Amino acid sequence: MGISSPGIGSGIDVNTIVSKLMAVESAPLADFDKKSASYLAQVSAFGNLSGALGSFQSSLSSLTSLSGFQTMSATPGDNSILTATATGTAIPGSYRINVTQVAQAQTLASGGYKTTTAAIGTGAKTTINFSLGTVSGGTFGITGTALGASLSTGGLTPGALTINNTAIATDGTTRSARLLADAINAKSTTTGVSAKAAATVTSATLFGSGGASTFGDIDTSGGGTYSLSVGGVEIAVQAAGVAGGSGITAASLDAALTGNTAVARALADANITVTGTAADGTLQFTNADGSNIAIAEAVSSTGTVTGGIGNAAGVANIGSSTTAVSSISLISADGSPISVGGTNPAGAGFTAGVGGAYLGASFAADSTRTSGNIVIDSSNNTLAGIVAAINKGNFGVTASIVSDGSTGTNATPNRLILTSSATGASSTMKISLSGSGGNPADPALEALLGYDPAGTQNLSQKAAAADTKATVNGIDVTSSSAGISGAISGVTLSTLKTGSTTLTIAKDSSALNSSVSGFVKAYNDLNSQINQLSGYNADTKTGGPLLGDSTIRNLSASIRREMSSSITGLEGSKLTNLSQIGISFQKDGTLTLDNSKLGKAINDNYGDIAGLFAAVGRGTDPDIKFVSSTGKTQAGDYRVDITQLATQGTLQGTAVLPAETTIDADTTWTVTLNDTVPSNVNNTATITLPAGTYNPSQLATMLQSSINGVSAFSSAGATVTATVGDDGTLKLNSTRYGSKSNIHINTATGTSVATVFGTGTSVDGKDVAGTIGGYTATGDGQTLTGAAGAPIEGLKLTIAGDTTGSRGSFGFSQGYAYQLNTLASGYLGSDGAITSRTTGLNKTVKDIEKQKTAFSDRLTDIEKRYRDQYSTLDTTIASMNTTASFLTQQFAAMAKA
Repeated sequence: MGISSPGIGSGIDVNTIVSKLMAVESAPLADFDKKSASYLAQVSAFGNLSGALGSFQSSLSSLTSLSGFQTMSATPGDNSILTATATGTAIPGSYRINVTQVAQAQTLASGGYKTTTAAIGTGAKTTINFSLGTVSGGTFGITGTALGASLSTGGLTPGALTINNTAIATDGTTRSARLLADAINAKSTTTGVSAKAAATVTSATLFGSGGASTFGDIDTSGGGTYSLSVGGVEIAVQAAGVAGGSGITAASLDAALTGNTAVARALADANITVTGTAADGTLQFTNADGSNIAIAEAVSSTGTVTGGIGNAAGVANIGSSTTAVSSISLISADGSPISVGGTNPAGAGFTAGVGGAYLGASFAADSTRTSGNIVIDSSNNTLAGIVAAINKGNFGVTASIVSDGSTGTNATPNRLILTSSATGASSTMKISLSGSGGNPADPALEALLGYDPAGTQNLSQKAAAADTKATVNGIDVTSSSAGISGAISGVTLSTLKTGSTTLTIAKDSSALNSSVSGFVKAYNDLNSQINQLSGYNADTKTGGPLLGDSTIRNLSASIRREMSSSITGLEGSKLTNLSQIGISFQKDGTLTLDNSKLGKAINDNYGDIAGLFAAVGRGTDPDIKFVSSTGKTQAGDYRVDITQLATQGTLQGTAVLPAETTIDADTTWTVTLNDTVPSNVNNTATITLPAGTYNPSQLATMLQSSINGVSAFSSAGATVTATVGDDGTLKLNSTRYGSKSNIHINTATGTSVATVFGTGTSVDGKDVAGTIGGYTATGDGQTLTGAAGAPIEGLKLTIAGDTTGSRGSFGFSQGYAYQLNTLASGYLGSDGAITSRTTGLNKTVKDIEKQKTAFSDRLTDIEKRYRDQYSTLDTTIASMNTTASFLTQQFAAMAKA
């Protein structure tokens, strides 16, 4: 049996010997660990550098475009009335702004329905067309009936009338429509409602209609006297003793009322006009301001009088008195419904309740707004079904159902609410219904949805479509939204409520100071990190983990080189380097900012500071605009030559439109707009044209709105404009420019496309074509982009205007922030120098780990060899020791023998 523990038999400490030998053999392992730690430290350092460079790049993001510079402050005196923002094009100054109305959307409501799921009507197929436009003329309000008969004598008692929950100050002296209108108008600031008295007109039958006999000749031969007064003006007098025919007759009365007579002048002074004649029984008196007109015949109490109003000649006249009264109309200032109440609204000619409608108005569809159709039949003729169909249409009207909470057997709490999606006066709805197959629209649906501001209004308006109205320094301005743009150049106003305020526009030097200071700080922070990672500390005699690394050295040098160079390519700018705005390098490599020098630059060259930091383009042709550039776009001044302007796809009609064009019911056309190659099904849709008769302008408006109302088109930003030319033909234009702009229409059902367009011709649009700086550029619509490989690579310009050939020059410069941002991008990202360097270092660390593993495996073999060798030696020595001991014993025994 062999020895189980090394050294036991020989006395040699095999484990210690092997351990010491292996300590020597494994000494290189520490070198592997040192190398790995060194490379990992560099990886960590590059991570820190990447973070610092990323922070630096983030600080540049707001400085690489013009939006970070040339900022102007817009400060309202009262920011509860409006807020404002200003761009660099705004002109400093102070403005007085008075907001008199804030834009709102129109809201319509139906009457109540018991449930949302019960069928409405018979289910007959009905097409409902929604169009949006503007109401003009007329008013929105309530027309009253003639005032109560007792009003002319007893007035209107206090509390008899309330409007929008405000009591109107009436009493016993309120005896005419004019006086009542005055009382209502005195409260218009509170109620939002004004009143207009209708003209007072005496009865058409007062003087009869059967000729002279209805105003019999006045006969006072019986000893009586007679006088006739109108509105307090005595127009005829006859003393006693005058026989009939010799005094007042219908003819003499007409003579007194005609021409420049004393009676006519007196009536005019009383604001009373005369129409008709007594001779033919049509004589009427009118007071335009709504004052009462009293007509009285006074007959003396002694003697007899015959003839007069309503009395034939010879018929006794005992005197008469009648008072004509008028009515008033209530007008809502903002188109809101009017609430009428009080103890006796009937005395004022009204019925208690809430109401209002357009009166005497006209409606004009807005061609810039979309229109659309829904079809209601037995599958969806419920409130819920109608709401779903309208909302699915997505044509500028949203629908909902609101319950008023009423309960009970006969309760009808559910109301259909329609709201125009956009604000502005041009968002007023007109809802038309038509049947199918020659049948009329379902009457129940007509009663529910029929709405025409110029006609039947079966829905109630709860809020009127309204524009924002304001004055800026006394100049009237309007906007379809709460925002107002363009009234003040470069300034956008956001109105919040009505009222007056001031607005101060000034250079936002604090923001510019902050941007420049942020640039300086960002660079110094990056520079500090670079020094920490790659510098050498003489005191501690230690270097940073990236000391001597070429990547960080090149980065630092590139940044310093770019910041020390001058900006070129932007002609006319007085600022070309950082020192001109107070930024300069210090001996320690940091930047410092001279605020006084920056302030002077802001005052003297405010518009040029952006060019020092951002990518800026300026052209001599105002119709050529800078869009964007890339890091490969080189600064310079480039000539622009245009060989072809961008055009829009068109469909030009050849048929001269008649005075009226009839579109039949069930007319549908298939429209393909801005289609691509290969064709995309989303670029083709079927539109339904509302049946009706249209003049050329109305037809263009209807067709444009119908096409633009297709949700698939509007979602893709595809729209058209429709115009009627001087030659009377209709033309459709895609609003898009370029080779992807086109429009084609085909008849599906009903009225043929040829009825409107004749043999119309579709022409696809063309892209702009030309060169920039003599180099090839690619056109896409109105955008011209510099080709790859040229100094103008990536330079994008928008080419508008209407001329080809030379279009002047375009200067482009890359400011420091833009250049440094591009430089940083070259070091960051998946293909950046830092990422590549880090990837290489990590690969090296992995290679070292593999080498270390291989070396460790070799050490195991070496240790085994050492142990095998010393185990053999141990065994040999142990055997020799055993032999020696045996021989010693033998020799000792022999010696004794």
